[in-house]
Amino acid sequence: MQAVTQEPAPLTTTSYALLSLLALRPWTTYELAKQMRRSLHWFWPRAESKLYVEPRKLEARGLVRSETRYNGRRPSTVYTITAAGRRALTTWVRRPGNPGPVLEFEALLRIFAADAAGVDDLRAVLESVRGEMEASRAFGDALGTELAETGGPFPDRVHINALVHRLMSLYVHAVHQWALWALDEIGDWGDTGPDPAKADRARTTFRTPIARSAEETARRLARR
Repeated sequence: MQAVTQEPAPLTTTSYALLSLLALRPWTTYELAKQMRRSLHWFWPRAESKLYVEPRKLEARGLVRSETRYNGRRPSTVYTITAAGRRALTTWVRRPGNPGPVLEFEALLRIFAADAAGVDDLRAVLESVRGEMEASRAFGDALGTELAETGGPFPDRVHINALVHRLMSLYVHAVHQWALWALDEIGDWGDTGPDPAKADRARTTFRTPIARSAEETARRLARR
């Protein structure tokens, strides 16, 4: 009976996310995890959960190679991109792909379902978003200062990193402003149920063009 050859698992966006890091330099699994938390976590967090699966998938396709190195008696696996891996990454970057972001925001889902709970619960969720964005802002500012002064671990890529950093800066600021606006919006709510005043304010929000929303939010928060 002839053995069935199993095809390698198909590559995903996460596969290419790891290839993009391996194109910079060889990494151990620990180093990859650390770099992901520093960079990819902000816009492709699922790469972290696949850290122990994706490198083996890439190796099965000949896109990376691995070797075991020892620090004393402690072994670690180091992954290095191959020439085929670099070609695959270049081909992927040149594709149009999906130009729009996909938002995954658990707190927003809880807010969407807020009428199943009380206004204090809704306020607690919004406060947690506000706090998280303030922590993200502090981290991003510190990282930006480091990159401006030293270039970080890859100073020859500082011009590329700046493109990503600016979008993430605007995103964190927007979510922070939204959380403050939403907290202000529910400030006089007695519950999460409907009433005419809430409906009137909601209609005003819906009628505000997207391009003007940020300006009006900033003006409203400035008056607080």
